[in-house]
Order: sequence, then structure tokens, then C-alpha cells
Amino acid sequence: MEDGQERLGGGAPGERVPTGGVPAQGRPGEPSGDVYDWFRRGAQLLAQGHPAAAEQLLVRAAEAEPHSRSIREALARAQFDAGSYAAALENFRTVALADPSDDYAQFGWGVAAARLGDFETSAEHLALAVAMRPEADHYRAALRQTRATLAARAGAFGPLLPGVPADRKRPSGEPEAGLPRQPGGQPEGVNDDA
Repeated sequence: MEDGQERLGGGAPGERVPTGGVPAQGRPGEPSGDVYDWFRRGAQLLAQGHPAAAEQLLVRAAEAEPHSRSIREALARAQFDAGSYAAALENFRTVALADPSDDYAQFGWGVAAARLGDFETSAEHLALAVAMRPEADHYRAALRQTRATLAARAGAFGPLLPGVPADRKRPSGEPEAGLPRQPGGQPEGVNDDA
């Protein structure tokens, strides 16, 4: 008997039971169909803008087929769109570790890390995605945004808060951002004699 054929006896008349896979209603509350049906319906729900519903089906599919990169990627996308950034990061990470040349998994890992505030990790994985697909405008835009955030946090653009003077005193020994130091400790281009 092939997968998806009707089985005589042991089920409802006309019930499709996949052989060697997950039964069509194995546990109470489990959606009908097999893993592929869950994946397909989950992807369809995701495309229709229902990420939380898609996540429910795709979690089931991922539990049944934990090594399927396609299912994990779809699940990660649904989790990201539903705002479950930590879960999305873990699934994108799993796919990227299984296939480091998967540019979309690297991209997903990077944007999920950015949503969680880890801009260093975000920059690393977005740079990998851009290196693999330099023509992808959305990859480059995400990398630019992450790098701008890192630069802003490092003070490269001056004060970030209104009312904070740009020439505020720095603690002794703290270098000014972006200016190389002279042997005497003064930033290059600064003359005490002036």
C-alpha cells in the first residue's frame, strides 16, 4: 500500500491513513492529514497573512519531521511574523547550521537577532547573507540598518539624546570616537597651543 491510500479496516470508512508516517488524526486535537498536509496548509496560512495559525500547524510538522529544513524555515518565518523572535532565531539558526550556504537562513538569523537587540550577531549573519546574494536589496538594507544601529550605539554620530551637548566632557583617558590618538594623548588635529 502506498502512502496516502485508503486502508481497509481499523479506521473510519474512506479514511486516508499514511503508511509509515504520522497517522491522520493520531492524537486528540491534532490536525487531520499528514506532515506534508500540515506543511502545505501552514505555508498557505503564512502567505495569507495568518502567521500564528501557520505556526500551530508548522510546529506539529517540525515535531514530526525535526530534520526537515523546509519545514523549519517556514516555521521560523511564521514565528518571526507572529513576533516570536527568539523561537524564530532558533529555527533559522538550526537551518543555517545544517546548511551554512543557505543565504535566507543567514538573513533570517540576522534579522531575528536584530529584533532581539543582538546587533553584533545580526551584523555577522546579515553580512554572510549579503556576501552570498549581493543582489538582494533587502539583505543589504537590513545590514545597513544594523551597522547604523551599532555605529549609533558606539557614539559615531554624536549625542543621541536631545539637549546633550556634543562637546560634553569625557572621563579622563576616554578617546573621542573616530579620532586616532597622537603619541601625547591628544587626538590628531588638536593643538593645545591654539
